[in-house]
Amino acid sequence: MQKSVDPPVTVLVTRRPKPGKERAFEDYLAGITQAALQYQGHMGTNIFRPSKPGGNYRIIFKFDRRSNLERWEGSAERAEWRAIAEQVSEPRQVETISGLEAWFTLPACAINVHPPKYKMALVVWMGVFSLVTLLSSLLGPLMSAWPRLLQTIVLTALVVVCLTYAVMPLLTRLFSGWLYASKDQK
Repeated sequence: MQKSVDPPVTVLVTRRPKPGKERAFEDYLAGITQAALQYQGHMGTNIFRPSKPGGNYRIIFKFDRRSNLERWEGSAERAEWRAIAEQVSEPRQVETISGLEAWFTLPACAINVHPPKYKMALVVWMGVFSLVTLLSSLLGPLMSAWPRLLQTIVLTALVVVCLTYAVMPLLTRLFSGWLYASKDQK
């Protein structure tokens, strides 16, 4: 049965290489990254290495749809890579997110840390306002003869695509100090 909702998803994996297995762990990362690239809907992998030896690696996999992630997770190839990972690293932590939280994922943070909702709302509003203003100015004259509903469909589709792939990642980095300010920094 087809799912009615099949959102984009981000998987955050935290792993630490076993002592003496760092090189094998790097080989594992290269291999699983290449393997994931072959799967439909894979949108990229980011690997954030620890700043100090013996620290945690943060690996971020992005898929365009949950169903494509599930296909990858259920594959024999991924099972083989998981078996290798168990040999060269400590047990993993995994978090799968979608929706607004996926826009606010900073790799340097603990995987379960998200900014307060009011901060997320304000940054999303800044992105939406900027894009609607810019796209309305640029495309308004070109679409002026179109029916209002069609104008709205095109404009909102462009806003969502731009937010997801360009604007929100940029705004998240620009405002990371404020979004993720710890209580002791205030």
